[in-house]
Amino acid sequence: ELGIGMLGYAFMGKAHTNAFKKIPYMMYPPVAIPRLVGIAGRNEAAVTAAAQRYGYEKAYTDWRDMIANDDINIFDNGGPNDAHAEPCNAAAEAGMHVFCEKPLARTAEEAKSMLDAVENAGVKHMVAFNYRFVPAVQQAKKIVESGALGQIYHWRAVYLQEWGMDREMESTWRFQKDICGSGALGDLGAHIIDLARFLIGEPKAVSGLAQTWITERPDGSGGMIKSDVDDGFVALLDFENGALGTVEATRFGRGRKNFNCFEINAENGSIQFNLERLNELNVFWKHDRPDTTQGFHNVLVTEAHHPYWENWWPHGHIIGWEHSFAHEFHHFFDAIVNDNDVAPYGADFVDGYRNAVICDAIMESAGSGSHVDIRY
Repeated sequence: ELGIGMLGYAFMGKAHTNAFKKIPYMMYPPVAIPRLVGIAGRNEAAVTAAAQRYGYEKAYTDWRDMIANDDINIFDNGGPNDAHAEPCNAAAEAGMHVFCEKPLARTAEEAKSMLDAVENAGVKHMVAFNYRFVPAVQQAKKIVESGALGQIYHWRAVYLQEWGMDREMESTWRFQKDICGSGALGDLGAHIIDLARFLIGEPKAVSGLAQTWITERPDGSGGMIKSDVDDGFVALLDFENGALGTVEATRFGRGRKNFNCFEINAENGSIQFNLERLNELNVFWKHDRPDTTQGFHNVLVTEAHHPYWENWWPHGHIIGWEHSFAHEFHHFFDAIVNDNDVAPYGADFVDGYRNAVICDAIMESAGSGSHVDIRY
């Protein structure tokens, strides 16, 4: 049994708790049973209602009180970005294993303090880059690691949403730099930067452009509040292995809901993935006969031999976005119980820190107009 202390009861609190409830009966026999010990949030009425709805034993309005509970083994941080460093560092110091939503921190400096805290405490640590745990993405990783693609030439990825385009929409913390650190870059771009490192390798330099199109938004009380983060960005990546990459993310992609798509082009073939079709992987092989079968093949990643499918349904019975969290937390539980490493298949705080370094470098490049080398 692993006691969970959850910070945050909204979007990520709900998604994480859903995973905790699935693990005991779907990942059977489970490596550990999650016990929902406590959930924390600033709004007493809302966090109390969430505790009742989700099944947590106790609700807290101060995370400090929650991490004083000795029944908690894992501190799970699903709060806003400005509430990542201090609570995670304190939980690590208290001897708890730490799981944190992405981006790990608002800046690389803040992320480094979090990495130092968990390493000094000797606890397990993981960042919620959950798209690593989509079966089709894991299948892409297997193909890359097999060497069958040969030399990799290109990585290109986009993450497009449209929800930030409404000028009349009340501002949220995701538009305020002091809370979130960056906009589309940290919110969406961090995911595809992580996938680039996961599938291709380390970038050695970046060039970036960023733009803010709406500079103030309604504050909910009749006034306006400054919006000082990037609404969209594009960046070039120069990888250590010689590959070239592009990453682009926006919350101004009219018509796009959650379009996270990447493509790898290599010597012997190509791979393409779209999160909105997350059970599918499109693969091209040059050795297929041009007169018969050559072309992109759509592979439905639902066979028993595909990643994680031993836990789910008969082939062809697809899973959804939320299942990536169950895979992710099961991986974290296994690391804790069996003293395994979170990396390289999961993202630990080293990955979170390096992601933050790259994000900072992209914003530095966007400000200076210059190529920026990556230094970890």
